Amino acid sequence: MGGEEACPGFQRVRTEKGGNKLSVAAHQRGKMVKETGYYDLLGVKPCATLDEIKRAYRRLALKYHPDKNPSEGERFKQISQAYEVLSDNQKRALYNRGGERAMKEGGVGGRGGFESPMDIFNMFFGGGVRMPGQPERRGKTVVHPLSVTLEDLYSGTTRKLSVQKNVICSKCKGCGVRDGVNRRCPKCHGTGMEFHVHQLGPSMIQQIQTMCSQCQGQGEWVRPLDRCLACNGKRVMREKKILNVHLDRGMQDGQRITFHQEGDQVPGLEPGDLVIVLDQKEHPVFQRIGSDLVMHKEISLVDALCGFRQVVRTLDSRTLLVSSQQGDIIRPGSVKCIPNEGMPIYRSPTQKGQLIIHFQVKFPEPGWLSPEQLRQLRTFFPPQEEVMATENMQEVELSDYFSQPGHWWQPHAGDGYYKDDFEDASHPHVQCHTS
Repeated sequence: MGGEEACPGFQRVRTEKGGNKLSVAAHQRGKMVKETGYYDLLGVKPCATLDEIKRAYRRLALKYHPDKNPSEGERFKQISQAYEVLSDNQKRALYNRGGERAMKEGGVGGRGGFESPMDIFNMFFGGGVRMPGQPERRGKTVVHPLSVTLEDLYSGTTRKLSVQKNVICSKCKGCGVRDGVNRRCPKCHGTGMEFHVHQLGPSMIQQIQTMCSQCQGQGEWVRPLDRCLACNGKRVMREKKILNVHLDRGMQDGQRITFHQEGDQVPGLEPGDLVIVLDQKEHPVFQRIGSDLVMHKEISLVDALCGFRQVVRTLDSRTLLVSSQQGDIIRPGSVKCIPNEGMPIYRSPTQKGQLIIHFQVKFPEPGWLSPEQLRQLRTFFPPQEEVMATENMQEVELSDYFSQPGHWWQPHAGDGYYKDDFEDASHPHVQCHTS
């Protein structure tokens, strides 16, 4: 009974009758885990699905990206390492059985075939990853998060973004040395290797090839005095650039905007791209579900029974006067909608989704009417069913219920719904009733 609450990441499978059940594979995965270190890093349960792991990694990677939080470089590496393992079915199964020790003994390294955590980040967000043996003809793609509001995505706007990137030194033109200085290593003559001859005995010698100790195998070496004073021999310099990021109406959280050849510059290579990833902030009123907007509205009991007129302010600061017809009773948990007042559809901004309103009815406090007023109120309702007490009946009274922590069922303050019903992508959209 406590399985679903203890592990909210269980995969829900919708049945033919409209209900849902727990995936057996997810249930077994939640129990057969030796360590939870990687799951704790991503903030997910051991029974989490691949989609939940991807969403958790995207949120944390954008938050702890070195460009956004330079002091969280180690945290970013750990998050990338955990995602690489948990996103691979074979690695995840091995980790679940034996933890990190099994990963090392099984020959699976901390980052597998990736050279750095940025390779995982770039591949996840669409950046280029160089294949083994393939010549690299352009610089790496740089991914940068951009925090936006739901109002920005609704109305569209232009944001200015300051980015730091490497540019080729304008003074030395990317060579890293002063004019007329030869960069070739004098010790290995540019080969990057040294040859040592050892006399083992009469007429017997041994020749050993090692990496050049002066240039460390690079084939180039420059005296400190001969380095370019502007870039200190690094060939590139850090430069700040202001980009105008245009947000179209209807763009979504996680959507990418590419600035071609605006990435880091490397001598001899074509500049890479700069990819902006939109990171939407949570809104205090509206929740976006695809092209629809969902909001919760609390009304009084008299409004629910007799009709109401209330004001709703939209994301573009318009004011909607929302009213219900007299005699149309709004029950707790009722869902209504307003057509064409949801999010604009991307690249079709004249079309919009629906504004879905989930109503919550606020009931009066106990003792709000006197006994005489209650008797008068009953005259407006259908007659109550009379129940006669017999000798075999035991009369009891109702008490307030307080749920225990970890209980299999949690009440939702009478709102009659579970939040997962709106967040589940497979849940059918609420359709407006038209006459």
